[in-house]
Amino acid sequence: METLVIEVVRSGFVESVHRARVFAAGADGSVVAAYGPVDALVSPRSSMKPLQALGMLRAGLDLDGELLALACASHSGETFHTDGVRKILAGAGLGEDALGCPADLPEHAESRRQVLRSGGEAARITMNCSGKHAAMLATCVLHGWPTAGYLDPAHPLQREIRATVTELTGERIAASGVDGCGAPLFFVSMVGVVRAFRAFGTAAEGTPERRIADAMRAHPHWTSGTERPEAALMRAVPGLLLKAGAEGFDAFALDDGRAAAVKIEDGGARARVPATVAALRALGVTAPALDELAAPAVLGGGGPVGEIRVR
Repeated sequence: METLVIEVVRSGFVESVHRARVFAAGADGSVVAAYGPVDALVSPRSSMKPLQALGMLRAGLDLDGELLALACASHSGETFHTDGVRKILAGAGLGEDALGCPADLPEHAESRRQVLRSGGEAARITMNCSGKHAAMLATCVLHGWPTAGYLDPAHPLQREIRATVTELTGERIAASGVDGCGAPLFFVSMVGVVRAFRAFGTAAEGTPERRIADAMRAHPHWTSGTERPEAALMRAVPGLLLKAGAEGFDAFALDDGRAAAVKIEDGGARARVPATVAALRALGVTAPALDELAAPAVLGGGGPVGEIRVR
């Protein structure tokens, strides 16, 4: 089955080639585009965070606005991100030592330099998934569930999340594993991911799904970072709800039900945004800011000498 091809062009020469699976559905749920084996199992990685957050809201977690967006985030470790994580933890009467994610330096370059200049080191709170972990811990405290072992698939919290993923994707979870942050990871099809994101895109006012969609749309820099392309895409397209995942995954929905998922076959993150823009365009989305995001520059000697483009 044909895949979408993304070329890395340097000085007029095609230096590298990535291939992508893409599944895009229209407002009525009909198939608009399908590249590659979209029914096969994939690992959506952090693109599943809105579903994980939904499981927490359904279990009674009371977050909204920036902090709810942070619970869905793969953040860059900027100061406002870590301050938000501390606020979620403090609300549950917990400290940073309760976090079960591994230690890491901030992804944001200037924030990383600040940590190192001050003599700091990798920490759990600056790991990109710390917002989700803080929200998981807060949900446990709310229910009186043990915070120790909260990442165990058999923990009540993770059972709630698994049930939510099963419901929204409409699929039996055929395989599971461990994500980079230590949380349970579920393998589903791209069709199932799009089905789940359509539920967020079309959710009615006042529902937990709509609370998550509203928070992420209103605060895109809280779900990623001030300099991240995910935030730029959400600012460029009104009504867009988008969540990136590791190994070249993206999933998004618009508020009329159009939705898509993208998986770069070799996990190359640099091909992800051009492929996502191609999926948006296949769904009829146009915006001036998409042109630059569709073909990011390839640099040589500090200046542009080519581009990454969809063929």
